[in-house]
Amino acid sequence: MPHLLAAPDKFKGTAGAAEVAAAICAAAESAGWSSEAVPLADGGEGTLDILGGPNRRSRVTGPLGEPVEAEWRLDGNGAVIEMARASGLGLVGGAEGNRPLEASTRGTGELILAAVGGGARRITVCVGGSATTDGGWGAVEVLDGRLSGVDLVVACDVRTEFRRAAVDFAAQKGASDSEVTMLERRLDRLAQVYRDRYSVDVTALPGAGAAGGLAGGLAALGARLVPGFDLVADAVELDERVTRADLVVTGEGFLDEQSFEGKVVGGVAELCGEAGVPLLVVVGEVYSELSGRGGSVTVVSLSDSFGADRSISDPAGCVERAVSAHLSGVRSRPTR
Repeated sequence: MPHLLAAPDKFKGTAGAAEVAAAICAAAESAGWSSEAVPLADGGEGTLDILGGPNRRSRVTGPLGEPVEAEWRLDGNGAVIEMARASGLGLVGGAEGNRPLEASTRGTGELILAAVGGGARRITVCVGGSATTDGGWGAVEVLDGRLSGVDLVVACDVRTEFRRAAVDFAAQKGASDSEVTMLERRLDRLAQVYRDRYSVDVTALPGAGAAGGLAGGLAALGARLVPGFDLVADAVELDERVTRADLVVTGEGFLDEQSFEGKVVGGVAELCGEAGVPLLVVVGEVYSELSGRGGSVTVVSLSDSFGADRSISDPAGCVERAVSAHLSGVRSRPTR
């Protein structure tokens, strides 16, 4: 019996990774394939759920100063924190409700302190989905001098440089052109502060611009920056699962150039190319093709196949039908 590995990211705003993976597996089973669901994340929103889910809750300062209840995970002396739950754009109602010059990561710093207070000595901070472009200053002010003996790891969802955080992403958080310029200048000043105070050049660190520069701010305090996809892939032993599959199916809401800069689709495509395993990529919309990136890859756009309205209102159903259609025409590789 041929075997399918369902390894998608979330379809942001419409379906979670676990829901999409279940739809892929339903199509596989209907077609007579065995299947395995391994929902993924890239270090941004949803990563906490992939790494075990929350089992703690703390009241912290939200991105615009209001109190929020943020969930996190404690497992022995290890903790996992998702910054979007304390300082995320969704907490302020999206870009329309945000005040980009004021949005702060202070609550993320408070959440890290809560983990330290709970006994955590290994803390993974998943960054992405932020309302902020404060260079991590809000968190740094809270944490400065209070992380002795703590191994802090930042799972970055992008490889963006520190000062590029404003230019590349601030507009998505509601910043006007003039505000983007102001935020860029503020990041430049902060980079100098971090050099002077902590002897860390955050401008030289890949991924330091993640979450509006939060990754760089935490790096100034001694955190290690790692690709979020790699961290998740190692945790779920993805490379081994890929080699056992006859077909891998991944996906996300939008396929664009960012999909290949530390995101799930690009990471899965690389693993499949190395293992020689065919890959089906199912996405809401396509803005950049996978052609020329190696391996046997098929891309399906739900918007093109089912229409934009249906792909948004019933993404899981559309994913299941798209995978079913693909499998009906697939001649599987010999099983091993």
